[in-house]
Amino acid sequence: MSNPAPLLDCNAALSAVEGGPIGVLICGHGSRNRQAVGEFAQLAEGLRELLPGVPVEYGYLEFARPILRDGLESLRAQGVKRVLAVPGMLFAAGHAKNDIPSVLNTYSAETGLRIDYGRELGVVLSMIQAAGARIREALDASDAAAAGRREAPVPLSDTLLVVVGRGSSDPDANSNVSKVARMLVEGFGFGWGETVYSGVTFPLVEPGLRHAVKLGFRRIVVFPYFLFSGVLVSRIRQHTQLVASDHPELEFVDASYLGDHPLVLNTFLERVQEVVHGETQMNCSLCKYRAQVLGFENEVGAPQQSHHHHVEGLVEACTLCEHECTGACQPDGIPIPLGHRHDHGHHHHHDHPHDHSHSHEGGHDHGHSHDHGHTHAPYPHADHPLGPRTLYKPRPKPEENPGV
Repeated sequence: MSNPAPLLDCNAALSAVEGGPIGVLICGHGSRNRQAVGEFAQLAEGLRELLPGVPVEYGYLEFARPILRDGLESLRAQGVKRVLAVPGMLFAAGHAKNDIPSVLNTYSAETGLRIDYGRELGVVLSMIQAAGARIREALDASDAAAAGRREAPVPLSDTLLVVVGRGSSDPDANSNVSKVARMLVEGFGFGWGETVYSGVTFPLVEPGLRHAVKLGFRRIVVFPYFLFSGVLVSRIRQHTQLVASDHPELEFVDASYLGDHPLVLNTFLERVQEVVHGETQMNCSLCKYRAQVLGFENEVGAPQQSHHHHVEGLVEACTLCEHECTGACQPDGIPIPLGHRHDHGHHHHHDHPHDHSHSHEGGHDHGHSHDHGHTHAPYPHADHPLGPRTLYKPRPKPEENPGV
């Protein structure tokens, strides 16, 4: 598949756009996992190639350099007067709604630099197609392996697709994973589809898969709907293997995460184009910070702020893994105590889910004080038997708890 054509002519972008010359900032979360950081940088480099002549920088909220301020400083040094900032995230939850815009608006207020904020990648055709391409690769490998064994491939009607999302305390973001899953199930014609999550919400990967195997399908495809590698993707693989080892009669197929697929890059370009033309539209009708979402009513109007300053710019990489994250720092989802390892990514594992529950009320206006007491609204389903608390409790074996 060829790369998409640039959506912004470099000369027009630098001279004709109001408030120019412009630059693009891709805003990431950051990770101590070297592979994840490298993959994000690779994506930014891919965007540079698609936007010749337009300064493109990137930055992270935490645990890696450059931080967002570094990226903004670099753009200013290149003569940029207007920044088009795009969150490098699949869905809009706490990081995209609160932490990133808080940092951007603070910097804008300090320097006078105009920063226009775009929306997340979201549920769009190009992202569904990129996901479909990764699943097709996994299915082709499965069918080829069957042919090598001189066996007939498992039909799609006897294949179950499990889509794994990151998991958030924002039900809007969680529901988007389910929509992606349904689009893929119907698009391929799978026999069944399930949606599970790697953390924070429910059902988690292992209990979700233990339910799924009871449905009687011969093949289960596990697809992590993630942009990059990291401890969460490794945890998904490990928990899948736990279930697979108990069911050798079934075929478990691991599909790859999205990475810098050309259609992912194309979606980033679309988000940049939306900012240029003033077409950015956030999904506020189901946002728990602006609407009375069932079960989350007490979070409407919460102040928008970032809680990442305590780890911003930390660059000590995890040393437990050579390159690709194995999840060694969090075996079975339980973190090794600090002082005994270098943590991967952003997994603080406090006594509450670590998702930032603050509003983007008034668009992205940040006329509030920055109180960084590192408090979070409690996730109302934290004690769900298939949910986040189970990461920190010994789980009975399936035969000891037939309800799981």
